[in-house]
Amino acid sequence: MESGTVKRFDALVVGGGIAGLQSALDLADQGFRVAIVEKDASIGGKMIRLSKVFPTLDCASCITTPKMAAAAHHANITLFTYCDLKSLDRNGDEFSAKVVQRPRYVDADKCIGCRQCEYNCPVLVADAEQGGFCATKAIAIPFSNAIPQLAILDTDHCMLCGKCASVCPTGAIDYFQQPQPFVIEAGTAILTTGFDLSPMTDKPQYGRGTIPNAIDALQMERLLAPHGPYNRVLRPSDGMEPDNIAYIQCAGSRDKSMGVSYCSRVCCMYAIKQAMLLSGALPLADITIYYMDIRAFGKGYEQFYQNAKAMGINFVKAKVAYIEAGDNGNVVLHYEDQLGGGITTAEHDLTVLSMGMLPSWNPAGICPVSIGSDHFINTIRPKIAPTLTDVEGVFTAGAGAGPKDIVDTITEAGSAATEAANYLTARSRKTAAA
Repeated sequence: MESGTVKRFDALVVGGGIAGLQSALDLADQGFRVAIVEKDASIGGKMIRLSKVFPTLDCASCITTPKMAAAAHHANITLFTYCDLKSLDRNGDEFSAKVVQRPRYVDADKCIGCRQCEYNCPVLVADAEQGGFCATKAIAIPFSNAIPQLAILDTDHCMLCGKCASVCPTGAIDYFQQPQPFVIEAGTAILTTGFDLSPMTDKPQYGRGTIPNAIDALQMERLLAPHGPYNRVLRPSDGMEPDNIAYIQCAGSRDKSMGVSYCSRVCCMYAIKQAMLLSGALPLADITIYYMDIRAFGKGYEQFYQNAKAMGINFVKAKVAYIEAGDNGNVVLHYEDQLGGGITTAEHDLTVLSMGMLPSWNPAGICPVSIGSDHFINTIRPKIAPTLTDVEGVFTAGAGAGPKDIVDTITEAGSAATEAANYLTARSRKTAAA
């Protein structure tokens, strides 16, 4: 890929999570040529990292993987993974996006995904894809169903032993690979930039991430996943099967001290979902959810909540003030029971912090769209047309515009694709009439 190469498409989708994939597929099925620019090494976003989805408890991979494969094999969709969007500007009737392909140190045209480099690499590093609970190699394909199936070399840990290059059957290893800039020109853009969890390190009352058996919800998703790090639910510090598990709600939301004053909407439901899955994986375990309010807002969500209570999951209306490490690796919670129990403590083998949702992308200096007071992408008609930004021809969908669940995300993605298709069609008619 030469520096300054210009690639032309009808539509640009920024973000390859479930919203980006749905928008791209809807546009591509109408005959539009679509480019997906994704910062991660694989498409799929957060959803491909989940175990199951609420309230149906369907397999997350079973929903996401077919869409990933459909996008990868669609004649009208081109994937640009492991790329950074540097700018998105209007250029006449077109949008011009400056993108940089980060070096994988593996030639994408030569790599066949055989994983020989990974199998033979002698360097073990913590696997972020598995919550840091197990190890991967310094050169590896990110996870088993990643798309594309291309290895990435971790230069921070590689010791340049040359083993990967010596075993690669196609000579794909390139230690001298450099970032490659290129330009995408498109008639419209859809921003599906997703979310990140609020960091555990920002909350001193909850240990700033230093308590081994206090984990976040995405880490618990990996413990629950059938292809997780341990193939069963074990606590990280000692591999013990937990008998007593706590969930702390609003650990990263509705908290001005963390700069997240809003409700993240999905935390109650994903905690209930995980608690129900834990009840199946650990039938003898006691599971307690400490909550301020249960917000079961979607179709079937209230019944889902009632089912959890019927299964024996304990709900305590309380605000946990702080936690600390106890004996034997346990976590001690200090809280006020808001139903009259007063200030008290409880000890649990494993504690899950329900962190809030933060925007994973800040458009400042990159794209002219504005952001709201919550720092998510601003939508100008949220109740009527929630995908419209304040830049004509630029649309948004999913958690990039605010906290929402998967159902609403996919619905918005279809709406954004419709708006983008209408915009492209109207522009074509205007050009033809001129």
